[in-house]
Amino acid sequence: IVSSIREAVESADIIFSCLGDVPDVEAVMLGAEGVAEYAKPGSLIVDFTTIGPNAAQEISGELKKHNLRFLDAPVSGGDIGAKNGTLTIMLGGEQTDFEECKPLLEILGKTIRLCGPVGSGQAVKLCNQVLCSVHMVALCEAMKLAEHQGIDPNLVIEVCSTGAAGSWALSNLGQQVAESDFAPGFMIKHMVKDLRLVLESLQSSNLDLAGVELADRLFKVVQQLDSGTGGEQGTQAMIRAYGELISNPVEYP
Repeated sequence: IVSSIREAVESADIIFSCLGDVPDVEAVMLGAEGVAEYAKPGSLIVDFTTIGPNAAQEISGELKKHNLRFLDAPVSGGDIGAKNGTLTIMLGGEQTDFEECKPLLEILGKTIRLCGPVGSGQAVKLCNQVLCSVHMVALCEAMKLAEHQGIDPNLVIEVCSTGAAGSWALSNLGQQVAESDFAPGFMIKHMVKDLRLVLESLQSSNLDLAGVELADRLFKVVQQLDSGTGGEQGTQAMIRAYGELISNPVEYP
């Protein structure tokens, strides 16, 4: 443990970072007393933060001015994957940089892929978050339907997880939904941030992702609960939105 960025990076050949959002990465990498100021020329920076393709490319370009290399490397697998060393790591950047840090990445992850140039890892991660968010909608609605029909949700989880409806969300978070256990692995506030990046990426296109827009609204309903602290709960807390919507219906276009 060190007390400053300078101490952490000035003698490092490879620098790993995992932060919160785009402004955090910009500040740590490019701000005063940041990585760009103290890292050795030629060092490789691997950033695990989900920041979207555009931000990754812009930050990479600025770091290149300081003779620093950059890989965007967002991850998936949640706290379970991190603890077990089974994360999925999606990277964007140069092949030689990828090969250099791959032995270290294999300590953290099981599925490790170079997806293309800088920003490509971010692009794949946004696709991943689309799947995760819409899977959560499906999981919550299946649980609410089971409740409505008087069916044990645990039976639904057991039967459906072995067939075509099976998913990581159903197998790993279904029980927590059934038990109203909303302790976070991946917090709602972080998913809302990621979906913001997805929706921002669509602003200059005609593509409409209705499922993502629905998931975003449901997560934001829960985010406002508990005096605005609902976003600290895990994504499985989306189920709480359905009770709120019954009391306060939301009109969807």
